[in-house]
Amino acid sequence: MKIIWLGHSSFLIETGHCRIITDPFDDTTGYPIPDISADLVTVSHDHHDHNMVDNVSGNPRIINSLEKVRFGDVEIFGVSTYHDHSQGRERGDNTVYVIKAEGFTVCHLGDLGHLPDSAQLEAIGQVDVLLIPVGGTYTIAAKEAVEVIRLIKPRISIPMHYKAPVCPYPITPLQDFAQHFDEVVKLPYLELSSMDSILLPEIVVLDYSCN
Repeated sequence: MKIIWLGHSSFLIETGHCRIITDPFDDTTGYPIPDISADLVTVSHDHHDHNMVDNVSGNPRIINSLEKVRFGDVEIFGVSTYHDHSQGRERGDNTVYVIKAEGFTVCHLGDLGHLPDSAQLEAIGQVDVLLIPVGGTYTIAAKEAVEVIRLIKPRISIPMHYKAPVCPYPITPLQDFAQHFDEVVKLPYLELSSMDSILLPEIVVLDYSCN
């Protein structure tokens, strides 16, 4: 499995037989729109910086509900959460997606806006790689993200949805989150073969790429 950050909350997750894109964005994010195809696209919520499925080629299947989906050896299911601290009254619902493939479990939190409760944590289950928003304003903020990591207990966490040089949104920079950890490693992408062989710190920051 290979995980590439395309920018904002969008990732390309490649398995041996499937290409998955999470939360494709529009040009308001400042990131270049990738010219990329996929088999599956997950959409955590219906906002323009997360639902630009027309920007993805390849006639992918769009996943935007809690329904469990199987595509070859890939399994994806959604967990219902909120985009704010007020049970959706401010910004609506948010779907967390759990992706299982090649013996790994990847969890994409979308624009999670609150700490998950015990039922949501149980539904998410054990996670190897957590894709977590950290920029605040529209999502959980840096300190809340640290607490979410403590609650979910993933092997590796990859931050997303933070202030990058290209992004005009009023969200906080990566350092506000990263300063809470002793070791953070930056990689062009994350490639997984066996979790037992991975000697990486808890936090991995990916370079954004439109390739």
